[in-house]
Amino acid sequence: MKRSTKTRATTTPEAILPVLAVGDAVRIAELSAVGHATTPPPRYTEPSLVKKLEEVGIGRPSTYASIMRVIVDRGYVWKKGQALVPSWTAFAVVRLLSQHFASIVDNNFTALVEEDLDEIARGERDRSTWLREFYFGNGKELPGILPVTEAAKDSIDAREINGFIVGRHPDTGFMIEVRPGKFGPYVRSGEDTAGVPEDLTPEELTVTKAVELLSAPSNDEPIGTHDGLPVYVKSGRFGPYVQLGDRSDDKEAPLPKTASLFPEMKPAELTFDDAIRLLSLPRTIGADPADGEVITAQNGRYGPYITKGKESRSLNAHSEIFSITIEQALALLAQPRKFGRRGTAKPPLREFGVDPVSGQTVVAKDGRFGTYVTDGTTNASLTRGDRLEHMTPERAFELLANRRENPPEKRAPKTPKTKAATRAVSAPATKATKSPATKTTKTPKAKKPKLTKKP
Repeated sequence: MKRSTKTRATTTPEAILPVLAVGDAVRIAELSAVGHATTPPPRYTEPSLVKKLEEVGIGRPSTYASIMRVIVDRGYVWKKGQALVPSWTAFAVVRLLSQHFASIVDNNFTALVEEDLDEIARGERDRSTWLREFYFGNGKELPGILPVTEAAKDSIDAREINGFIVGRHPDTGFMIEVRPGKFGPYVRSGEDTAGVPEDLTPEELTVTKAVELLSAPSNDEPIGTHDGLPVYVKSGRFGPYVQLGDRSDDKEAPLPKTASLFPEMKPAELTFDDAIRLLSLPRTIGADPADGEVITAQNGRYGPYITKGKESRSLNAHSEIFSITIEQALALLAQPRKFGRRGTAKPPLREFGVDPVSGQTVVAKDGRFGTYVTDGTTNASLTRGDRLEHMTPERAFELLANRRENPPEKRAPKTPKTKAATRAVSAPATKATKSPATKTTKTPKAKKPKLTKKP
């Protein structure tokens, strides 16, 4: 077989460089700047993390499920879709262990312990002796839990371990740092502190975002007074809200009135008038002329809606709470109410304005496969890096434009089954019936003639 003499074409011809010495000037024929940007590696998911543990020899198939459960239950990670996002508590724990307990959190040490435990399970090693060496050390591969902790306890600075520098405040010049606290992470700059939302990932906490959190109204300082009571803007477990009055130490006293902010509202930009409008809900739209029953509009857990007695209907946007008229409310209540899993669509999560291409209002909704934006005709799912609370209208319009350029492929319709085929599939198999056995009649034997003796 002859070897091919063809060679691969190269874009840059090879050449031997001349002999150069230090200080020689090199003539530059052309200079071009080529940009190169690297992308961060994807976050771990449960399957990819298990695969990594298998590669380094940590854990066993029977322990992987408990490992995943522990890191989630202890708040070291939280799930964003399928990705495992580390919390600020996890960063503090990793810093503590890596700086002061490096010898016992090493991958090789953990893999060695796993092998020793397997030998104990097989009866090849004495467990009491090994446990004593594991705790006190043996001067070899086991450094000992007691010696390591005794050496580290006097050198641990909790303040240094829990502090993470974000950057410098552009206005005050103070450093901004984030710390995990008893009631969640918070940012601190000088004397100013602000809580960090639970769903804010570490890489999203930039200097700009930290300044935005620090500039938000403080939970302890009212933004005004209404009817002699202070009005606060607070952040709770289910998001930001406004509160009228202070909580009393008397458990029998009524709780102060509260109202959640609409999804499109930002605590730092909330005005006193907006807070009073929220606290005025539910809004009385009017009375039904037919029976005189009052119709109200309000904001609920699942979005805005109107109610009349036991009847209720969802609204399309939060702004309709203050704009819907009695005529519109009656027309909405006249529509039949839908029940079941395929009932009325969920209300929008947020509004972005009018799309410059379609001219329709763009809203964000919660669908079966996650959050998406839509203008009523085109739907576009949020990408992995998009977060609804930080999304701008321009980004929503961009997602819709990308979806219009790359529409989803339509699947071929399924061929409907005929009734005969359906009956043939669904009909139960009948047992074979045995035919009754036929009885055979025996032919009677001919009787032999009796012989008579002669006298």
